[in-house]
Amino acid sequence: MKKRFIYLCIMLMACATLKTYAQEPRIPEASSTQTIIQDFGLGKITITYSRPNVKGRKIFGGINPYGEVWRTGANAATTISFSENVIVEGNKVPMGTYALFSIPGEKEWTIILNKTAKQWGAYSYKQSDDLLRFKVKPIDVKEKRESLTMQFANSTTKSTDLYIVWDHTGVPIHMQTDDDLQITANIEKLMQGDVKKRPYFNAIQYYYENDKDLNKAMTWALEAEKLEPKGPWYKLWKARIQLKMGKKAEAIATAQEGVRLAKESNDDEYVRLNEAVIGQAKN
Repeated sequence: MKKRFIYLCIMLMACATLKTYAQEPRIPEASSTQTIIQDFGLGKITITYSRPNVKGRKIFGGINPYGEVWRTGANAATTISFSENVIVEGNKVPMGTYALFSIPGEKEWTIILNKTAKQWGAYSYKQSDDLLRFKVKPIDVKEKRESLTMQFANSTTKSTDLYIVWDHTGVPIHMQTDDDLQITANIEKLMQGDVKKRPYFNAIQYYYENDKDLNKAMTWALEAEKLEPKGPWYKLWKARIQLKMGKKAEAIATAQEGVRLAKESNDDEYVRLNEAVIGQAKN
């Protein structure tokens, strides 16, 4: 009975502690934190930053002076992580996590990847810890962006653009994957497996979009057609390959077959896509 009483007392104290902790007053950060993640090639790009607001102030050339190192955000230094090796504005960058600093300029910005990822602001920033510095041109943004915003655009299997946007200023940073050899090796290995389990669609698309061996892509398209003879999607990619190889008449015939199959299956999307190839081949 005594042990039971002691146990109940301990549980009541624990609950009281949790309740007190849960009700502890909180104050929101003036600059909210955001993490964005972009799938990229075989890996991901992850950015964590705090988002200051304009609040009627002059931003660049004002509270962020031209020519001075900026944390590219508020609070802790902005971090950017690459889970695979990448190419940033033509510079090879090993997988890892870096602090993303910048030096704003009226006509040119310096972007910095610093090897000391965890640091508060730019107060302890050391240029000797830089992995990379490169120049980019800012652009004018018509619509005002009150909060500092980072976003990815124009993302493909091989490249993407990171935009740093605040107030009426945008800063684009172009990135490319550095894993084509690995992706190609993976495709080759997968395409040696069971015919019914081969990733025909992805393999054909990757070879087509990245200007690789079109003859090999065509061979895969023909194999895929045999497995799914009523699929308008493989007719589409076969037609696209034929058009890219300069075989316009063959591309038109294949795409017309794709339109017919798509209409039979009430697939408006592939009717439109195959018709687009026909239009391109006739121009």
